[in-house]
Amino acid sequence: MKKQILSNSAISHGLGLILIAGYLNLTSGYNLWSAPDTITYSTLSVFLTYIATASTLPQISKYLLVERKYYILPVLLTMFAILTGLIALTRIEYSRSILIHGFFASFVWLYISSMMRRRYKKLKLSAIENFDITIFKENKSIEVTPLGSNREISSIQSGLVVDLHKELSSEDSKFVADCSINNIPVFHSESIREMVEGKVQTSHISENAIGTLNPNPIYFSLKRVWESAIIIITLPITLPVMAITACLIKIENPGPAIFTQERVGQSGKTFKIYKFRSMTIKKCSDTDKFATEEKDRITRVGKFIRKVRIDELPQFFNVLKGEMALIGPRPEQESFVKKFEQEISFYGYRHMVKPGITGWAQTVQGYADDTDSTREKLAHDLYYIKHLSFWLDMNIVIKTIKTMLTGFGAK
Repeated sequence: MKKQILSNSAISHGLGLILIAGYLNLTSGYNLWSAPDTITYSTLSVFLTYIATASTLPQISKYLLVERKYYILPVLLTMFAILTGLIALTRIEYSRSILIHGFFASFVWLYISSMMRRRYKKLKLSAIENFDITIFKENKSIEVTPLGSNREISSIQSGLVVDLHKELSSEDSKFVADCSINNIPVFHSESIREMVEGKVQTSHISENAIGTLNPNPIYFSLKRVWESAIIIITLPITLPVMAITACLIKIENPGPAIFTQERVGQSGKTFKIYKFRSMTIKKCSDTDKFATEEKDRITRVGKFIRKVRIDELPQFFNVLKGEMALIGPRPEQESFVKKFEQEISFYGYRHMVKPGITGWAQTVQGYADDTDSTREKLAHDLYYIKHLSFWLDMNIVIKTIKTMLTGFGAK
């Protein structure tokens, strides 16, 4: 009974709404069913926000098979921020105490239920051992058990994983077919590995597989609309920040506040990227170098704005011009692109989409400063292109906020 309650999302969240209603009833001093409209509207708003958060969490946390508890607070904060904006626009009367207590109660229940359900929500797969199972041992959200000589469909829990690109015995081929016929999910081992590691295995990719990297054209169009809308809406906040940053740069070090540089964008076309200058002026005779090779040129203001990513804010105008996206593979200098295209297979495929201010590789891997780390970065970029969706973009937004707070990957 306990397992059924905890593993079933509808039951778990239904119980959560009942507990939140009881808590709000105690803290408000009113009976919620006969309370003033202000209390009623605020309570309903809390319920809707809880449902929106509970619906969003599974969509975002499915990438990398991450533990959901790490996403509860940022997603809940985002949903309550949207609620606050809607209340301000519609001018509906609300109770501040109900919203505050509702936020607290929602977070507590979502976190507690996530911890209790963790053992029941683990993805448990059975495996035909024609691949290296040890690659999955480090991830706490997945459990892969070898079938051995046991070929009983009843022994499989969440699904079967097998390397479908390798030859199978007649017995194994029949077993895989039987699983499919009985609606048991059959996963290719590399697909599960992509989910676990968040990257495409470029060493195994083939020209025939490149077609799977084409992003959804409908979402690709919508992506520019919502990204541009976010930039325009946030300009009242970002413009003053940019103005102050420009002044501090000019005060500390002579020269322009904005740094421009040619970068390679979508379809291999070059464009001029805008950034706040974080280094002393570069000599014309100097060659292109990775940021790690020019640490001695970074100013004090530059060190700070790099850590919290303020130096990237002028790229909002690149996004509005259609040269970049908020989220996508980071654009590289043309000299480096030519070098990597010679050294790394399939490097040019990262230019299938617009480059971004932030991206999957930056939030998962960090900064790349040589061929080997760039090869790893490409694997993450191709994963992003292959799985491009609203939910993956939201995952990156949350990771970017964490990156800004911790300085992860800053150089």
